[in-house]
Amino acid sequence: MRFLIIGGVNTVFAYLLFLLFEVQFGGLYLLSLGLSYLVATLLAFVLHRRFTFGVSGRTGIVLDFVRFESVYVVMLAINAAALPLLIEVVGWPSFLAQAAIVVVTTVVSFFGHKFFSFRRAAPRE
Repeated sequence: MRFLIIGGVNTVFAYLLFLLFEVQFGGLYLLSLGLSYLVATLLAFVLHRRFTFGVSGRTGIVLDFVRFESVYVVMLAINAAALPLLIEVVGWPSFLAQAAIVVVTTVVSFFGHKFFSFRRAAPRE
């Protein structure tokens, strides 16, 4: 449930950033995607680490960030491949194409972060 709430907030934020950059840069959708990715992933890391997966403190933060970003790089690759396909081939407007892609990347994000980014070894007895 926390993933859905935090992920929903971050997804809306990232999508609004994408739209803002689209308007600002006149339809350079891959630039808009890259810029929104940079800003939104930093916010997502902080929110997911602390509130979704309950990890706090500095211990392991660098490793968590590298793992977290590796999941987001996969999502970015999916997005960067699908966005031109939906816009240039299918003919969808960028705002609709990005909204559709978000559905797929959200699922990838959840499983990637749950089982990779913030996983912790079980405590030894």
